Amino acid sequence: MYFTKLNILYRIIILTVVLCGCENWTLILREEHRLTVFENRVLRRIFGPKRVEVTAECRKLHNDELNDLYCSPNIVRVIKSRRMRWLGHVVCMGNGRGMYRVLVGKPEGKRPLGRLWHRWY
Repeated sequence: MYFTKLNILYRIIILTVVLCGCENWTLILREEHRLTVFENRVLRRIFGPKRVEVTAECRKLHNDELNDLYCSPNIVRVIKSRRMRWLGHVVCMGNGRGMYRVLVGKPEGKRPLGRLWHRWY
């Protein structure tokens, strides 16, 4: 009962704050690894150490044990599913919308020399 309340708090408070605007992130493997490490660290704090009955010592939970206790998808899967949901919204937008033009647009010609412009048309 206690763990389920903490799971709900983790999902409602922490994931909501961490994943704010994740639909537009460009994740590389390094950032995915950092997010996974963050999630495992938070879950270890929630579930606490595991007590070994034979030796009466405490040890940290392994990643597979954390995944068994926390049965929701990991943070990287949540980001990818939210991205796909956002992509569905962008596809339904009209041709005049900026996000749609960015999604389906193909750059033509060569890039000009020098510093890039920092604005969208």
